[in-house]
Amino acid sequence: MKLFNPHVILYILSTILFIEAVSFLFCLPVVFIYNESPDPFLWSSLIAVSVSVGLYMISKKAAAEKVRKREGFLAVSLSWLVLSCIGTLPFLLSGSIDSFVDAFFETASGFTTTGASIFSDVESLPYSVLFWRSFTHWIGGLGIVVFVIIILPTLGMTASQLLPMESSLKEKIHPKTKAVGLRLLFVYLGLTVMEVILLNLGEMNLFESVCHTFGSVATGGFSTRNNSIAGFSAYSQYIITLFMFLSGVSFVIYYFIVKLNFRKVKHNDELWFYLGTTLFFGTVASCVLLANTTKSLEPAFREGFFQVISIMTTTGYVSTDYLYWPPAGLIIIFLMMFAGACTGSTTGSIKMVRHLIVAKNIRNALAKLVHPNMITQIKLNNKPLPDKTNISTISFVVLYLFIFLVATVVIIVIGTDPVTAASAVATSLGNAGPGLGSIGPMSNYSVFPDISKLIFVILMIIGRLEIYTIFILFTRSFWKI
Repeated sequence: MKLFNPHVILYILSTILFIEAVSFLFCLPVVFIYNESPDPFLWSSLIAVSVSVGLYMISKKAAAEKVRKREGFLAVSLSWLVLSCIGTLPFLLSGSIDSFVDAFFETASGFTTTGASIFSDVESLPYSVLFWRSFTHWIGGLGIVVFVIIILPTLGMTASQLLPMESSLKEKIHPKTKAVGLRLLFVYLGLTVMEVILLNLGEMNLFESVCHTFGSVATGGFSTRNNSIAGFSAYSQYIITLFMFLSGVSFVIYYFIVKLNFRKVKHNDELWFYLGTTLFFGTVASCVLLANTTKSLEPAFREGFFQVISIMTTTGYVSTDYLYWPPAGLIIIFLMMFAGACTGSTTGSIKMVRHLIVAKNIRNALAKLVHPNMITQIKLNNKPLPDKTNISTISFVVLYLFIFLVATVVIIVIGTDPVTAASAVATSLGNAGPGLGSIGPMSNYSVFPDISKLIFVILMIIGRLEIYTIFILFTRSFWKI
């Protein structure tokens, strides 16, 4: 028995590259509307499809073979690296970025929906490059759906083999993999179309509406403006705030709403914990601004909730330079970098359900101190949580914080101040975007040396794949037959 079949992995990569080759062509309408050169995107598409065909010719016999878990983990991990490498081509061929490392950072940040950027002046970029930059967010957010719809059914692989979240935390929508994917796709497309229409009703033109929708629905954060959302009206900021929040809700919840299964929605603990956390920290941030600045009620409310929701959902849009917030506000921003929204959404970071499980463990531990003989049980969605899942969840949180601490020390040693290093690691691992210190909301990541940028890219991919998917590749058991 083979450790894994490399042809199966190459076949998956060939499919991914073909999808990316087609994605480049979606930028051509923007090229023609704004009279820009189509060459960067035509050449990018040609290169991507050539590599895709080459890999397909090598691996086409594997099309009929079933993917095993080992091959699935390796293929998913490699896919993000390959996508990001080929995705650099429009930036490099258009001359928008000279350095491969910078282009790789920008592209990986886009596909992982992190939103961290090396550009100091995005408004000077060609419209087509701006569109591709935002489109990488939408593709990255859609990535798991594309896997579920197109790739997995042809390889005999199920959705549960792809999704990294603990099995008991998943909600089954439909037994068929393709049906699951299609339902997720309809939710994703529905949110996208609605936000484009609503933003276009305000002062944004169609181009700006589409680009900012890509960033909101995918919880990415790339903007077409140097000051992000700060230059837009209160109406646009409220619309983006709403859709950032909605994009943080599990797609499964929307499916239950469409099916009028409100009982499932009512008993979803994570959804209510997400709503409660948002209201609490949004209110606290607004009160901090109201009490310690000259802002009146409405601007303080809008700014407080916008920033809390943006960082919590790991979108990373900014409506103000929050580095000028009072210290209490900055502490809230830093804490939100570790929050994350719901599982089954496009958001990153730790996510609400894990925080909820940890909180329930702490509550039970405190109860045991008072009543040692008390029998406690953790429930989630009115169902007992298996010990295996509970341990896996706590282990994830501990591992997440351990990676954060180690990476922060490494970045400091390379030569960065502690505040900037800690926030850069937190936002990269959590796919959140802007940070504190030298990478505040009105700054960028160009200040870091190349080695730091590559470390951030690794952290982005680790965070996007929920840690375990990457770390399992480095275990001894993975390489044992």
